Amino acid sequence: MRDLIQVLPTVALRGMTILPKMVVHFDVSREKSIKAVENAMMNGQEIFLVTQKNFEVEDPSLEDVYKIGVLAKIKQVIKLPKNIARVLVEGIERAELSRFEDDQEFLMSEIVLFDQDANEEIPTPKKEAMCRSLKEIFTKYCLANQRVGKDLLRQLEDLDDFVEVLDEISNSTPLHYEEKQQLLETINVEERYELLCVLLSNEIEILKIKNEFQTKVKERVDRNQKEYILREQIKLIQEELGESNPSLEAEQYVEALEKLKANKEVKDKIKKEIERFKSTSANSSEHAVIRGYIETLLELPWDKLSKENKDIKNAQKILDEDHYGLEKVKERVLEFLAVRNLTKGGNSPIICLVGPPGTGKTSIARSVARALEKKYVRISLGGVRDEAEIRGHRKTYVGAMPGRLANGLRTAGVKNPLILLDEIDKVSSDYKGDTSSALLEVLDSEQNSKFRDHYIELPLDLSEVLFIATANEAQKIPRPLYDRMEIIEVTSYTENEKVHIAKEHLLVKQIEKHGLTEKQLTISKHALDLIIRGYTKEAGVRNLERKIGEICRKAAREIIEDNKKTIKITESNLVKYLGKSRYTYDMANETDEVGIVRGLAWTSVGGDTLQIEVNIMPGKGEVQLTGQLGDVMKESARTGISFIRSKSEEYKISKEFFKEHDIHIHIPEGAVPKDGPSAGITMATAMISAITNKKVRADVAMTGEITLRGRVLPIGGLKEKILAAKNAGIKTVIVPEKNRRDVVEISNEIKKGVDIIYAARMQEVLDTALVEE
Repeated sequence: MRDLIQVLPTVALRGMTILPKMVVHFDVSREKSIKAVENAMMNGQEIFLVTQKNFEVEDPSLEDVYKIGVLAKIKQVIKLPKNIARVLVEGIERAELSRFEDDQEFLMSEIVLFDQDANEEIPTPKKEAMCRSLKEIFTKYCLANQRVGKDLLRQLEDLDDFVEVLDEISNSTPLHYEEKQQLLETINVEERYELLCVLLSNEIEILKIKNEFQTKVKERVDRNQKEYILREQIKLIQEELGESNPSLEAEQYVEALEKLKANKEVKDKIKKEIERFKSTSANSSEHAVIRGYIETLLELPWDKLSKENKDIKNAQKILDEDHYGLEKVKERVLEFLAVRNLTKGGNSPIICLVGPPGTGKTSIARSVARALEKKYVRISLGGVRDEAEIRGHRKTYVGAMPGRLANGLRTAGVKNPLILLDEIDKVSSDYKGDTSSALLEVLDSEQNSKFRDHYIELPLDLSEVLFIATANEAQKIPRPLYDRMEIIEVTSYTENEKVHIAKEHLLVKQIEKHGLTEKQLTISKHALDLIIRGYTKEAGVRNLERKIGEICRKAAREIIEDNKKTIKITESNLVKYLGKSRYTYDMANETDEVGIVRGLAWTSVGGDTLQIEVNIMPGKGEVQLTGQLGDVMKESARTGISFIRSKSEEYKISKEFFKEHDIHIHIPEGAVPKDGPSAGITMATAMISAITNKKVRADVAMTGEITLRGRVLPIGGLKEKILAAKNAGIKTVIVPEKNRRDVVEISNEIKKGVDIIYAARMQEVLDTALVEE
């Protein structure tokens, strides 16, 4: 080394190493580095450049940088936005970092320059040999790496000095900065020559392997498809590592096909698809489509049946355990079992349970599946608008999949499950097709043995499936669909039935759900009666279960906080747990009044009573209807008026009465819309009472439609209406004569205490309802 020591401004480089005689530019953004460059420009433009060991360090110390750097001369400095400077430098010679000066705003280094005379001791023949050898290796490297220009080779041919050739190749080869740092730190020329030869030889081998790999890939793919090349590279890597075998999947499918229980048509189709799968390229989009199709076909239960439990007594026991009442439904299921036992099979019926929410329609289906030991699949049809949901998508579409029926069979794993089609009255249609029409083939026992799913493309046998559908309103089921099903009405529960259901099912379920025991919480029968009457107003028991759950939660809190052992809910302390009662029945009037008649109505949550009021006022013969009445009820009112006018002489009404008086018909609770064909006789009775000033019996309620000639037409929802009348304290109910057969089917528990009068004509209604003075 020379004894020459210099103190120069210093820049610590990150991720790059600069060698002597190398001209290069770099960007500096650190404040210390920018100040070091500015100081160098003011003092001879010389600067010391040293490389950081860890490029993430922001303020490097002496231990954070390499010991050997390069003395360089700044050629140019350009100011860039965001306080960045671009510096063009030329390396001059190697130097060793001795120490950093203290108390500086930028790095200031004390460096020691190396003595270059030692390199002249190498004999000239040896220099010449090393020079030629180095040129040959670099020529091979240039041939392997096309990115290194041919101009550089021509430039090297003109150079004879060994050290110049060594520096030129070191500077031009795109090596990693750590490898360049090794060259920088190798002071001895012979050692540097050996190191550069090793580095170039390694690079040549790496490039050779890389080029061979790229050549293999290019032979397989189209050069214009870049994305395809990437996929082929992945595939080639997997083959080299032995991670994938294209024929393995196909062999697995063949094994699964041999075990599959299916007819010849199905097996031939799957076999054909497997052959297509083998011949299709793994990178084509069709490959994934065929794979999904084959797997779907193999998962379907073509001829796989589950064994049914045909023991009628066992089925009856399970149905009675799970549900109280519902005799018609249970009877129909047991009849189905009896027929299956006699015929040893046969087409399964398609049953539709129609009734208000919360009456247990869905849970009945689950109980039937348990009684018959069938697999249970629930398909919710509420809001389904796309026909493809039922029939499946065609395979040509992206993301195609089978319909819900095929998926249901695949989930069940057998071809004879119980499939529940929930909320069948709520299917809808749009531009994608009519869902209800797609269900026609499914729910036709004569056709569904060859059901075609667009995705499967093979006939599916649905004849062994036991379909049970549910609906809230039969009127909303499309007529062709309605015709294909056997309708069983699940009507409203009576108070007595609700008490039984609460005691035997709901209370036990909620106590267990809330972590209690039957000893810790008891609810008296009177308290249950009060919950049913005062806190719920529904046809089913869903809200009743919620109220019992609310009591259980409050009881659980008391047990934890107050360490209570037992809690008993009675009529007296029920308000503490549920608050004040929410509902009160509109009880019968205590006195007979003129122009006020109690009507009966059916709602989606059971029956209710309507009080119809009529007032007569001096006027011009106008009729006013209030209370949010629908078109049907308005027409019933007009029909009633026309009937009364046609019988005015019989009822002793003057001819001028309808010209000189206005009639106002009102049904209270004006915020609630009302409509339906069952209030005709009620409004007519109220109008006759108001016009003739005769009182109507307070303990009478009625339902029925009226015609112009005074005939009384039949109506629906009779069970719910009689139940509502009984709850309101009504003693006498007038119903149409043609509904006599419906009354026979109503249980005695509901009819008990109610006198049912049948009327075929309006005069019979008036004879019962009006008070004779």
